[in-house]
Amino acid sequence: MTALRDLLSQGVQMCLVLLLAPLLTGFVRKVKARLLRRRGPPLLQPYRDLIRLMRKDVVLADNASWLFRVIPYLMFAGTWVSASLVPTFGNGLLFSWSADLIAITALLGSARFFQALAGMDVGTAFGGIGSSREVMIASLAEPAMLITVFSVAMIAGSTQLSNVAEFMGSDAVGLRVSLGMAFVALTIVALAENARIPVDNPATHLELTMVHEAMVLEYSGRHLALIDLSSQLKLLLYVSLIACVFLPWSTATADASVARLVSGALLYFGKLAVLGLLLAVFETSIAKMRVFRIPEFLGAALMLALLATLLRFVSGSL
Repeated sequence: MTALRDLLSQGVQMCLVLLLAPLLTGFVRKVKARLLRRRGPPLLQPYRDLIRLMRKDVVLADNASWLFRVIPYLMFAGTWVSASLVPTFGNGLLFSWSADLIAITALLGSARFFQALAGMDVGTAFGGIGSSREVMIASLAEPAMLITVFSVAMIAGSTQLSNVAEFMGSDAVGLRVSLGMAFVALTIVALAENARIPVDNPATHLELTMVHEAMVLEYSGRHLALIDLSSQLKLLLYVSLIACVFLPWSTATADASVARLVSGALLYFGKLAVLGLLLAVFETSIAKMRVFRIPEFLGAALMLALLATLLRFVSGSL
């Protein structure tokens, strides 16, 4: 009976992140539109877009290889698994032993690698530009992400998210300078990884300034739907990761009652709403930077993560 309950809780979390990902994207778009005094698209518009794309036929280029067809499924699978491993409403679920920060970073890096390959597979100019820019951003974002993971792991004593969330929710943490630096570094990396302003504009259609959209211009139908859903899952993943590591309060345990799990889920919805609101406010108050300034922006995240690690290593109390 216990095993069935644990399996059910894990399945609920996997379905929850899959259903909430388009809603979070729609919420951010709606808030941004209201901040700009526009009506904006409906809150459920991302669901309608995915359904419409699923119903359309796939149009492939003549020189597209088999890899071009397979990559959307690989990206969706890797991103969904990564998002499902991050604790949301409950901690210590059935697959929590595999929720390792380094493993999640590796899965996201693999999805990005395949996406860059897809952009270059057809041989278009815009696909090559987008792939080269994506690899440039990844070469700076991934080291910053890994060093941020190491700084958090040195504080919590583990890279498993369940142990990290449990430690961060205890009274032994307190206010630490290293945690503040790691939080800012992770936020910068999250903006870059999700192609958000100021690194990229997800709503732009200017080919010379696109990064993510330039790589998927040749996709259509269900392939494009899977890529869009993967992007939405990735945004939810980073928002959930920030909430799990830095806002882990009132997260239910695996053996908690149903009422406690429901309470944890409601609090998780509140965290997503607050972080989504902050993201919308940030994006409406800042402009997109030039591509050549992105290394400076990500370099700041790398230095903050490195300083957090060194500060923790030199002085264990900070």
